Amino acid sequence: MTLKVLASQLGVHPSTVSRVLHAGPRGARGAASSETAQRIRDMARQLGYTPDPQASSLRTRRTHLLGVIVPRLSDLVLALMYEGIEEAAALSGHSTFVMNSHDDEREQRRKTEVMLARRVDGLIFGDAHLDGRLLPELAGRGVPFVLMNRRVPGFPSATCDDVRGGELVADHLWAAGHRDVAVIAGEPFASTAVDRTSGFTARWRELGGHIPADGVVWSGFDTAGGREAAEKILQTNATRPTALFAVNDFAAIGAMGTLRSHGLGVGQDMAVVGFNDTSLAAELPIPLSSVRSPLQEIGRTAVHMLREVLDGQDVESVRLEPTLFVRESSA
Repeated sequence: MTLKVLASQLGVHPSTVSRVLHAGPRGARGAASSETAQRIRDMARQLGYTPDPQASSLRTRRTHLLGVIVPRLSDLVLALMYEGIEEAAALSGHSTFVMNSHDDEREQRRKTEVMLARRVDGLIFGDAHLDGRLLPELAGRGVPFVLMNRRVPGFPSATCDDVRGGELVADHLWAAGHRDVAVIAGEPFASTAVDRTSGFTARWRELGGHIPADGVVWSGFDTAGGREAAEKILQTNATRPTALFAVNDFAAIGAMGTLRSHGLGVGQDMAVVGFNDTSLAAELPIPLSSVRSPLQEIGRTAVHMLREVLDGQDVESVRLEPTLFVRESSA
C-alpha cells in the first residue's frame, strides 16, 4: 500500500495525504479539514499503510534516528532511563541506539563523532561533565542535543531535582534525631553528585547542624566507591557520625558492607540513606531508605525535549520531583 494508492482510494491529492500523515497536528490542520484528515487516518489504518522511512528521510533530511551516550548501560539507573527513551522515541516514530563512554571524555568525544557520522537527527547525553569542553563545541557546530540525568548550565536537560532530593534526606535525618552526619558525595564532575550533596549540606546548616570538612567524601558511584568512602569516614572523623547519606544506592550498599565489617549495625548503630531507589533498595536484608528519582520519566522527557529542539523551539530544562522512601536502614 503506497501513498499514491491511498490517495486514489480517498479521491484526494497525494500531497494532502502526505501532509496529514507525516506532519504534526499544526501541519495536518493546514492540509485538510478535520473531517478529511480523520478520513485519511482511518483509511490508512484500514488498508495498513505505513510510511516509507527512506522516502521520509529524503524529503525531510532526517533519519528519525536518535543517538544516546551514557557512562555505562550496565548501570541500572541508566538502563531504566534508556527504557523511557526507547518508549517515547517509538511513539514518535524514531529509533534509538546507545553507546557507553565509561565517563571518559575522550571516549565521549569519539562516540559522539561515530553517531554524527551515522547521521542521527540529534543526541541525548547522560554522561555530561560539569567541566567538560565537548558540549560548547557541539553547540557551536549547531548539533542538536539535550542532556538527561546530569545537567550543565546553559544547556537544556531533563533531570531529577537533585538539590531537593538532598534536602529531603537532611530533613529526615534531622527529624530522626541525628546531629553527626557524613556524606558519600560521588564524583565531583557530575551534577548529580554536586547537587545532591549541596542540597543536603545547605539544608543541614539551615536546620542548625554542622558538617566537618572531612565529613564529605567524594567517591565513585559504585559499591567499591561506597566501601572506600565509608572506610575513610570511619577512620578520619574525630566524632563517628550516626548517619551516612550516599548520593547513589550502589555507593550506599557498599557503605553498608563497610559498616558490617566494623561490627556496626545498619539502622541501629548508624543510619544509611541512598538515592535513586533502585529495585534493589527495598529487597536488601536491611531495606535501604532512598530518594526515588523518576528514572523512566526522565528518559521520556529527554526525548520530548529533543524533538522540540529539532523543531527549532526554545527549550527550558526540566527538574522532576523526587520522593523519599524511609525504610529500616534509617528508621
